[in-house]
Amino acid sequence: MTRKNGINVITMGCSKNLVDSERLLKMLRDSGFDAVHDANPADCRGYAAVINTCGFIGDAKEESINMILEALQARDAGLLSKVYVMGCLSERYRKDLEKELPEVDGWYGKFDWNAIVRDLAKAFPATAPWDRVLTTPRHHAYLKIAEGCNRFCAFCAIPLITGRYKSRPEEEILQEVRELVSRGVKEFNVIAQDLSAYGSDLAGGGLRLAGLIDSMAQIPGVEWIRLHYAYPAQFPYDILPVMARHNNVCKYLDIALQHIADPVLANMRRHITAAETEELLNRIRREVPGIHIRTTLMVGFPGEGEAEFGQLMDFVRRQRFERMGAFAYCEEDDTYAAKNFEDSIPQEVKQQRLDRLMELQEEISMEIQQSKVGSIQRVIIDGENSDYYIGRTQFDSPEVDPEVLIEKTSKMCKGEFYNVEITDAMPFELIARPCL
Repeated sequence: MTRKNGINVITMGCSKNLVDSERLLKMLRDSGFDAVHDANPADCRGYAAVINTCGFIGDAKEESINMILEALQARDAGLLSKVYVMGCLSERYRKDLEKELPEVDGWYGKFDWNAIVRDLAKAFPATAPWDRVLTTPRHHAYLKIAEGCNRFCAFCAIPLITGRYKSRPEEEILQEVRELVSRGVKEFNVIAQDLSAYGSDLAGGGLRLAGLIDSMAQIPGVEWIRLHYAYPAQFPYDILPVMARHNNVCKYLDIALQHIADPVLANMRRHITAAETEELLNRIRREVPGIHIRTTLMVGFPGEGEAEFGQLMDFVRRQRFERMGAFAYCEEDDTYAAKNFEDSIPQEVKQQRLDRLMELQEEISMEIQQSKVGSIQRVIIDGENSDYYIGRTQFDSPEVDPEVLIEKTSKMCKGEFYNVEITDAMPFELIARPCL
């Protein structure tokens, strides 16, 4: 397949980047381009490539650079026509990258990427600001409700990339939801760098996440709403009764806590204490019974000695998070931590701590998974392999959480909901059979 007006949009990094790619795809198609997403290079010879980069941490930056270099090699070999770069990495390092890689055909950032359409089509299409081409299975979508972050945690470069917090207007979001429902979307994974702050920058101020989710839950056809990336400080407690009241608001919350030791939290500039964190978690579990909490923790941040790491291990044992990820601290250019703290903990110590923490979490995950054996769970079907249908419960976000492998004893359709009985468990998968 060789098309002069073909464009392959390649997405690196998170689901927030994916939404930007989906919007770009829609604008390109509305402008007459044959725009595809993450296509096999063999299927799009002669296409241009647009690489939507990630610039969050070192590994992600390296992966994005390698993708750019691979695309340039493919262009020089005649397999691609042009190479354009957009997204977080070029937003943060554009001037440096332009000097290092002058052979790239065009550089765009996190917020001016729609100029790609202007430069290629010489005009903007009349595309609604929320309209996009879904790259996910048609029954679920990511819903980005804000961009940016005002928290300025010591370790984090996101505010340097995305700028200040900017909420989308509520009615625009609800209009997008209605449109996606009309196209068959049933599951909405609500995302932002900081869900907790939604609405704080809109006219009149105040935290408005609860009102937004309450309104979303009342839209016919919305089957599941799942919340990603809440911030623990200034948490919007009024979201909890909304979660408890609506059956279609999943009993699931993704809230990155990073650490529990007060000296480390202070160095991280997290604006919350260990005692406040414990009370927050206790209140969430009290007001939303059965909730599954996903969190992210960090090891090896400056100020974390063996005592502080021990507190983190005890915290995980005590809280028994249903879902947990962790990573080792890596110094990021121009952050508060890079300017004010020495990254003095050896990498091998960081890795040892990370391994111990994840080993503990695997034990906890196994126990939680086993406790579900014999229960009846409602699942949505994402697909199948030769042996099983593959589904997820309300406690499982796409890509990052466990799946449910369902015996093929009766016909199941992708994108539909079914009740299944859990028959066996593994740390990161459940086995089930259809309910009669």
